[in-house]
Amino acid sequence: MPKRKVLHYDAFSSIAGKGNPAGVVLDADDLNESEMQAIAENVGFNETVFIMNSQKADLRLRYFTPGHEINLCGHATVGSMYCLKTMSYLQNNNLITIETNVGNLPISFETKNEELFIKMRQDYPRFVPFHGSISKLAECMELSEDAIDLTKPIVYGSTGTWTLLAPIKGLEHFERMNPKNEIFPEVLQENPKSSVHPFCLEAFEKNALMHARHFSSPYSGTIEDAVTGTASGVMGAYYLTYLNKDTNVADFVVEQGQEISRDGRVHVEVKRNENKFEVYISGTGVFVQELEIQYE
Repeated sequence: MPKRKVLHYDAFSSIAGKGNPAGVVLDADDLNESEMQAIAENVGFNETVFIMNSQKADLRLRYFTPGHEINLCGHATVGSMYCLKTMSYLQNNNLITIETNVGNLPISFETKNEELFIKMRQDYPRFVPFHGSISKLAECMELSEDAIDLTKPIVYGSTGTWTLLAPIKGLEHFERMNPKNEIFPEVLQENPKSSVHPFCLEAFEKNALMHARHFSSPYSGTIEDAVTGTASGVMGAYYLTYLNKDTNVADFVVEQGQEISRDGRVHVEVKRNENKFEVYISGTGVFVQELEIQYE
C-alpha cells in the first residue's frame, strides 16, 4: 500500500493538544479524489486539507472529512497556512489568495505578541430558517426543550459550510450535551446533511462574546469539531443580522472546546456593506507531529 506524509497541526491554539486538529498534505497534485478521501479517512481528523497548485490563485485547497469532501474549512485553512508560513513556503508574502470550492479567498498573515496569526475571508453568508421540531432539536443534543433560547432565531447558516445555529440559554447546558448525530437528518429536514452548532452569549473567558460547541453531520464520519472556523464566522454575520441590526461592524472572540479539553479561540470580524457582509476569521496554530498514512 502507498504511504503519504501528513502533517498534524492544531488550529486556534498555540498549545499542542488544544484547539482543533487538522491534517495537512503538501504537494498533493498527484493525488486523485478517491486517494484524498482514503487518506482523510485514515487520518481520522474532522478535516484533512490537501494543498495543490492553482491556475486561478496562489494555491488550491481541498478539504475532506473522513466521510466526504467539503467546500471550506476554517481550522484546516488556518492550520495549513500556519504550516506553509512557518516552513518558509510563502517566504515574505503576507497576503495571498487561495482557490477553494466556494471561490478565491484572501489570506493575510500578522504577528501579534510574537505569535503568527492567519486571517481568512469566508464566503458571503447565507441563512435559511429552521422549521423543525424544537423538542427533537433538543433531544438530538440530549437537552430538555427549555434549554433552547427561543428569543433568538434558529437558522441554518453558511459562509462556505452549512450548520444549524442553535441558541442555548446559558453555559450550564453545554457540559451535559451529548450529541445523537445519527438522528440529525430526521431533525434537520430542510438540510439533512447540516451539522449542529449550539451557542450562547455567555463565555468562560472575559474577552470572549460567545461560547459554542459543534456537532458533526453523521455523513462526515466524526462526532464533534473542537473549534470551528466557518461556524464562528457565520456567527458574526448572525450577530449583525439578528442580534444587533443597527451595527455595521462586529469584532469579537468565540471560545470553544472546553468541554472536550480542546480549548481554542476564534477571532471574528464582520463588516456590513449595504446588503452584503464581509466575514473574516483569524487564529494561530501549532505543529504537533508528522504522520505516515497508508491508503489505497
